[in-house]
Amino acid sequence: MKACKLQTIKLLGTKHMITDIGEYIVGGCLQLLEGCDFVDYNVRVPGGGLDGLGELDVIGLNFKTQTAFICEVTTHIRGLLYINNKETVTRIIKKHERQKAYALKYLSNFENKKFQFWSPVVPVGYITKNLGEVSSLELIINGEYKQRISKLRELAGNTTHDARNPVFRMLQIFEHLRD
Repeated sequence: MKACKLQTIKLLGTKHMITDIGEYIVGGCLQLLEGCDFVDYNVRVPGGGLDGLGELDVIGLNFKTQTAFICEVTTHIRGLLYINNKETVTRIIKKHERQKAYALKYLSNFENKKFQFWSPVVPVGYITKNLGEVSSLELIINGEYKQRISKLRELAGNTTHDARNPVFRMLQIFEHLRD
């Protein structure tokens, strides 16, 4: 029995990546603010191989509006940076290319596709300027990120139902605290 449990845990561990709390924040926004009927995390391209190595952090699907949200999420609270500014922009653009390729191949039935990059703290300057020039990538960073969180908190304070999103549930608890 013990060996069976270990094998199951090992199997599950190789199949699923741990979802980052920042990804749950984005998922909550997609579900509760954008009306997505379906949200999934750490999505990999089917079939594996080299394409399957890079995951898409959060995908949300709104069937009513035929909108697919494909989101890259980086939750560096001391400021977004990979090695240096140029490398940071290069990596995010490469991830954006992966978003577009996935949408082309697997989300062609959706009329609207929104490619988003979410990050709470992005240094203003080289990174924001260069990412801002990528017209197909919506930046939800800094103040815009904070505004989305504020809307989520407001909704949390006005609702009590379990939306099956751990971040939203935590916000509900915080917003309903009493002395």
